[in-house]
Amino acid sequence: MALLDRITTPRDLRDLSEAELTTLASEIRDLLIRTVATNSGHLGPNLGVVELTLAIHRVFDSPRDRVVFDTGHQSYVHKLVTGRAADFGTLRREGGVSGYPSQAESDHDIVENSHASTALSYADGIAKAYAIRGEDRHVVAVIGDGALTGGMAWEALNNIAIARSSRLVIVVNDNGRSYTPTIGGLATALTGLRTNPRYEQVLDLVKKRVNAVPAVGPTAYDALHAVKKGLKDALAPQGLFEDLGLKYVGPVDGHDRQAMEQALAQAKRFGGPVIVHAITRKGFGYDPAERHEADQFHAPGPFDVQTGQEKPKGLIWTDHFAEHIVRIGARRPDVVAITAAMMHPVGLDKFQARFPERTFDVGIAEQHATTSAAGLAIGGLHPVVAVYATFLNRAFDQVLMDVALHRCGVTFVLDRSGVTGDDGASHNGMWDMSMLQVVPGLRLAAPRDVTRMRELLDEAVEVSDAPTVVRFPKGPPPADIEAVGHVGGVDVLVRDGRKDVLVVAVGSMAGTGVDVAERLSAQGIGVTVVDPRWVKPVAPALVDLARDHRLVVTIEDNGVIGGVGAVLLQTLSAAGVDTPVRIHGIPQQFLDHAKRDVILERIGLSAQAIALDIVHEIAGAAAGSDAASDADHRTLLDVDGKS
Repeated sequence: MALLDRITTPRDLRDLSEAELTTLASEIRDLLIRTVATNSGHLGPNLGVVELTLAIHRVFDSPRDRVVFDTGHQSYVHKLVTGRAADFGTLRREGGVSGYPSQAESDHDIVENSHASTALSYADGIAKAYAIRGEDRHVVAVIGDGALTGGMAWEALNNIAIARSSRLVIVVNDNGRSYTPTIGGLATALTGLRTNPRYEQVLDLVKKRVNAVPAVGPTAYDALHAVKKGLKDALAPQGLFEDLGLKYVGPVDGHDRQAMEQALAQAKRFGGPVIVHAITRKGFGYDPAERHEADQFHAPGPFDVQTGQEKPKGLIWTDHFAEHIVRIGARRPDVVAITAAMMHPVGLDKFQARFPERTFDVGIAEQHATTSAAGLAIGGLHPVVAVYATFLNRAFDQVLMDVALHRCGVTFVLDRSGVTGDDGASHNGMWDMSMLQVVPGLRLAAPRDVTRMRELLDEAVEVSDAPTVVRFPKGPPPADIEAVGHVGGVDVLVRDGRKDVLVVAVGSMAGTGVDVAERLSAQGIGVTVVDPRWVKPVAPALVDLARDHRLVVTIEDNGVIGGVGAVLLQTLSAAGVDTPVRIHGIPQQFLDHAKRDVILERIGLSAQAIALDIVHEIAGAAAGSDAASDADHRTLLDVDGKS
């Protein structure tokens, strides 16, 4: 029986010997590697926190003591020692273990926390609540040096420093990386600590040598001792945190479990906010991950366990963007690129390699990225800000007040828009088209295929007096869908029969719209399918097309409230067009993790479900005669049986 099988609660860890704990760490790494090799997920971050997590759970008493991870993707080891090892093979699968902490899974998980730099604020509030309630409970916040590049983390530290009664231990998991090497002044300070000797050793040596000088030695040493603080700040970051009033312990080897336990126990005894600085290596214990220069197997796809070789996969939307933005950069010397600690994930690595002086990685700081882009635009350049769609949520105020208000020509490229699936509720990019609809002057494009992505990106960077947005989904793109006609900038994808139904298919849902048309046409229902390309502002041609049809149906991979369909409905109403509109999009709820296709089917965004809804609508409108009702009944049966 494996040791891990005996661990059903963190308290079980306290009964293990040193030898058993070493064996357990090895078993955990083996399970992490085997599971992620099959299911995909975040491997490197979790390999780096095995001993660190074991130490936390041996010193603190979860769930009475609360452990908050920032970001939550480094919580796999935490899951394994809190009763979920037996189900770990279901990681990121429908109905299985989530890739992030989940309140629904375990009492040991308190926040989902997959958007970085938030854990310290959570922990600050929780610790203050326990203090006010008089509860003898500790809070442990595990935050990486990458997440410390986010401004929200420093807002939290500023407040934690004056919360003297908060029993809060902050573990800085310092591996020099977020996805890729950590960027910025903080990174430089922490790197200095990793590469310089401890200042105490230097000071002790100087003390011995100077004091040995007759007569003037002690006086000289006193003067030198006065600059101790300056020397300390130069050789270690204690001063960075102590100047805020925070106690500092470390640095500690994060892979030395015994040393980590001693440091954590020391911090726990203090009774107030303490920072424990742990030095770790991402991917530790798995040679292919440690040697992987790009991101230490941060989040690999399926791979061979023995070699670490990722299994072959086709090009995804991101790859095509990566190639085209380099072409744009070659012909447009004013185009610069910005990302927030995600150079490789969003496909800017090739642009960086070609134009390093025109590429900026600002760390996990989407707000700064956006306002800095506004500044670059004011300075005469055209910035392209590439982020995941879900992370643009964090910079909405900056898009609105810093970019749009000043009519700055900034292009936002939103990768992984719509339903992304496996990473769970927080990573679905289902908010951007609703959120951005309220921004005056902003122009929003949703390409249906790679050719349109290139065209729309080219058009977007030509706009110099307003923000533009180009969004595309996760995964491989579909085959190109060519237009059969054009109406006022709107692409017509299908024109078949009478003008019964106008299907407005947005971006990646264009293929679904074409499939819906095939089902309706087979039943004698006339259908027109259009792709607006630019969904904000609403093209006047859509108003004219809607006026000529009996029913308008919109399909989008965005929330139904405030999205493209909702705005089109408002636009038609304002224009006096009374054609009924039926909106098909993502329900306004947090979606459980599963494959994209599974989720789309579940929420009714499949061609079959949409076609059936349309037939119901037409059947209801034509229910004035018995003959019409019989025909509708037959049609319903035919469409329902078509798969």
